[in-house]
This record gives sequence, structure tokens and C-alpha cells, in this order.
Amino acid sequence: MPTPGNLQVTTPSDREIAMTRVFDAPRALVFEALTTPELVQRWLLGPPGWSMPHCEIDLKVGGAYRYVWRNDEKGMEFGTGGVFREIHPPERIVHTEQMDGVPGEALNTTLLTERDGRTTLTLTMLFDSKEARDGALGSGMEKGVAVSYDRLADLLASAPVGKD
Repeated sequence: MPTPGNLQVTTPSDREIAMTRVFDAPRALVFEALTTPELVQRWLLGPPGWSMPHCEIDLKVGGAYRYVWRNDEKGMEFGTGGVFREIHPPERIVHTEQMDGVPGEALNTTLLTERDGRTTLTLTMLFDSKEARDGALGSGMEKGVAVSYDRLADLLASAPVGKD
């Protein structure tokens, strides 16, 4: 089991990236933080200096989501969106992801497993091609994910105990 606070990034196949992080929180709380727009806007921000002015989540199979980030200093924006394919609270979410201006889409599977009050989050991204996967790896996205997951850990640590 990975150590809390450390993001592990692997490439299980030539089209996949898997990112794993352990949080000191029950999985129901982690699931809520992943699927509630007001909470997502507090932690899924990437590097310092970015905000998320738009976060829409229609959490149902066939429902869509849309995130738009803004570089607060430069005013530059970009976004991503997709459709939910599977939702099994509080353990599994499968959705498509299409980044603005980037061809193709990824199929993302998030698994949450809980043991002794800790939740292991594993996000596996399946890309259309090896080139698309390599492009994502080359973008440095794991640095933004690591910073965002640090914020998520802080948010979870401040959450009320016993919330389901």
C-alpha cells in the first residue's frame, strides 16, 4: 500500500497512466470531495495561481461534467469535460475526458478502496493511443495532480468526523 501523501505514477500499458494516492479519510468522504462541485473547486486547481471559475457535475450515468480553470495572473483559461459511464458510490467512477484543444479523449476510471480509515485513490487514464498518453506524460500533468491531491488531503483533514 502506498504511503499517505505520496503520489505514485505508473504506466500499466502503452496507452495508460495510473496515479495512486492514499488519503487519511474514509472513502465516502473522498467520493464526496470528488463529486461535489463546491468541493472540487477548492482542491482541483493544479499549480499555485490557478482557480476554477466553472465546475459543473451532473453525477449520473450519461450525465456530463465540465471544468474550466483560469490562470489568475494571465487571465488564460482552459477546460475539460466528459460524460459519466459508471457511478458506484463510494467506490468507482468511470468517465470520458476531453481536454479543450487536444484531439481524442481518455477513459478515466477512479477506484476508491478503504482500509483502516484510509482511502487509496487510483485513477487510471486510458488514452486513444500511445502518442496521446506520452503527450499527457510530457505535459507535466502529474505535478498538477500531486499539488491538487495535497489540497484534497488538506480539505479532507478539515472535514467533520463521521460524515457519510
